[in-house]
Amino acid sequence: MEKNPYLIPNTNRIYTNVRKQKIARDILERYTGSTLKQFQKQVILTNFEYYLDRFAVLSNGVKTRGSAMGAVHSEKDGVSIVNFSIGSPTAALIIECLAVLEPKAVLFLGMTGGLHRSLKKGDFILPTAAIRDEGVSHHFLPRQVPALPTFKIQKFVSEILVESGFDYRTGVVHTTDYRFWEFNDKFKADLYHERALCIDMETATLFVAGFASKVPIGALLLVSDLPLKRGGIKTKRSASSVFKQFTDKHLEIGIKSMSQIAERGEHIRHYKW
Repeated sequence: MEKNPYLIPNTNRIYTNVRKQKIARDILERYTGSTLKQFQKQVILTNFEYYLDRFAVLSNGVKTRGSAMGAVHSEKDGVSIVNFSIGSPTAALIIECLAVLEPKAVLFLGMTGGLHRSLKKGDFILPTAAIRDEGVSHHFLPRQVPALPTFKIQKFVSEILVESGFDYRTGVVHTTDYRFWEFNDKFKADLYHERALCIDMETATLFVAGFASKVPIGALLLVSDLPLKRGGIKTKRSASSVFKQFTDKHLEIGIKSMSQIAERGEHIRHYKW
């Protein structure tokens, strides 16, 4: 059989597609407007431009803008942040692109809709797993494989939260690609039976793509709305209020976690199957 010239074995005897790596580097630079050298070894992911603006202020970082995404890089903190926009397709894309950098840790600072009646806006959720109700993660791993974060990242973030005096909840997040689910009674009934703590559009994809791509990844979610309660669906006005009240607190925990995990956190590695 003729050998594929683009597949070569690496030192771990796992075959790496060199052409894919080259394209991924090109996409990362083109989409973010950043050079590979600007990226730090710890990366924060977000869905919102406002988080980039506040990160630039809080960390004195350098902001860049590419054809599809934005980024800010802070050499002082050793952390980069990328706004990959919204949804599972771009979540998977940014993970595969970041994989070429071999980051030490990646943390998703996402917003989520609180489903449990005890939750309120501004609560932190440290997900222990995610339900794969989206159409992207099956390209990486079979459906029966659970979507799990890198445990040691979640463990360290929990320590930072406690040190900073913040309460948080742990549980399962339901990840969907169905945006207007709030108006589907059957979907809402299914959510109730799942006992999911919250709902979003990226977490499961990030966890699965991260595991498949050997990218250590965790998530710290912020409850931005309570869609099952009367008047609880997010609006332009309520979203603006959440940004102003909670973004800095969310970012401060993320920056502190990522800037210190290399020195204080336990060694992170992915097992080679």
